[in-house]
Amino acid sequence: MNRRELDPNESPGAHFGAEIRRSREERGWTQQQLAHRMGYSAVHVSAVETGRKSPTERFARMADTAFESGTQFTDMFRDFRTASLLDGFEEYAAQEAKAREIRVFEIGVIPGLLQTPDYARALIGAQVKRGTRSKEEADEWIAILLARQQRLAAFDAPLLHSVLDESCIRRLVGGREVMAQQLAALEQHIQSPGMIIQVAPYTMGEDRPFALPVHLLTLRDRSLIGYSESEGQGHLQRDPSALLAWDRAYHRLQVGALSEAASIELIRAVREELE
Repeated sequence: MNRRELDPNESPGAHFGAEIRRSREERGWTQQQLAHRMGYSAVHVSAVETGRKSPTERFARMADTAFESGTQFTDMFRDFRTASLLDGFEEYAAQEAKAREIRVFEIGVIPGLLQTPDYARALIGAQVKRGTRSKEEADEWIAILLARQQRLAAFDAPLLHSVLDESCIRRLVGGREVMAQQLAALEQHIQSPGMIIQVAPYTMGEDRPFALPVHLLTLRDRSLIGYSESEGQGHLQRDPSALLAWDRAYHRLQVGALSEAASIELIRAVREELE
């Protein structure tokens, strides 16, 4: 029987799979026996052990039950889930799920909450090719993104106000077809009563108040939380004076950006160039 050996240090998914295999073999169980105890198929267990399938929270909980390991694998899954996230993003995402208003400014790429699946996969897939993320991390990132997007479809969804630097709609991601579909999705989003989308044109020049992408949340108690990213680094902002400055700067950004009507005209024009 062929046995695929994994380096536990290769990725969080490989570490999780190696620990499942080690715990199973310590007890002298086959994959079929473990699968029976967990309520999964032996093929599924094998795929997790060899890193071909990412674990889920339910899988981790059932492993803890089968091995009587307390919360060992549940805790390991949480580490796996956050391994690919920048500092501060996990806490930001938790607050985002409870916010009454989300304000976003993005440079170079469409904001995650507005990305189509193909566009998102093109972005994360490029990181996998460059070796800066593993396949498991990329899959988990997509799952987190889709869960965040689903929140916007809820009955009590927050208002989403996105200002996109013009570079977001002109930078070709995933090829012409994927990009055209992404821009078409933006046109549809603009029609949604729960979304406001504007484009900050290149002509704003030095008057554009932000040099980096910014996320600004308004919570139910009207308090603010901010989040920003630079290359490979995330920063959660809770300082009231800094958040007040961000709030005022975002208002200036809104005023300087194109109106929704003008924004959709520009987005449509760029899309038509691709088709």
